[in-house]
Amino acid sequence: MSLLKGKKIGVALTGSHCTIDAILPQFRILARAGAELYPILSPAVQLTDTRFGSAEALRREIVQISGREPWLSVVDVEPIGPKRLLDLLLIAPCSGNSMAKLARGISDSAVLMAAKAQLRNGRPLLLAISTNDALGLNAGNLAVLLNTKNIYMVPFGQDSPMGKPNSMVARPDLIAPAAAAALEGRQLQPLLVNPS
Repeated sequence: MSLLKGKKIGVALTGSHCTIDAILPQFRILARAGAELYPILSPAVQLTDTRFGSAEALRREIVQISGREPWLSVVDVEPIGPKRLLDLLLIAPCSGNSMAKLARGISDSAVLMAAKAQLRNGRPLLLAISTNDALGLNAGNLAVLLNTKNIYMVPFGQDSPMGKPNSMVARPDLIAPAAAAALEGRQLQPLLVNPS
């Protein structure tokens, strides 16, 4: 994807730990396409060891993919705004907690402050949602984000309509095309897809 070559892309991870393994190969695709990746980790990703792996192993893999140490604090990401550091910020996975805070203007972590800075600059913010309550308590927040200028979505759908009817997850394999579209100021379509 020639549109990604040389672009400075923030790749922010939040605490939907079950989807991180599917997201990391997509970061590699962005890097192979020539994008410069700037990793940002939420506190849940920085500090939590889960059945999906340890926080330290994930940090090492992120460094290996991007060639950079991740930004971990609000202070680390604060220059994104005044220095206009990023062409695109991708939050993948974007948990329901992060969705809710973003929709309400809360910027209490490195990821959310980076998002605020990106929107301040009128630059694209791309979300790859992964939440068990997108069609429940978070539905209103999803609607706010869908209607916010400069916010784009990686196409998403219900991952388990019978078992978890409120759950929605983005299609990881559409991250690179969605990033290219967002850099052009457009939403990749169709927005609602089968997530598998």
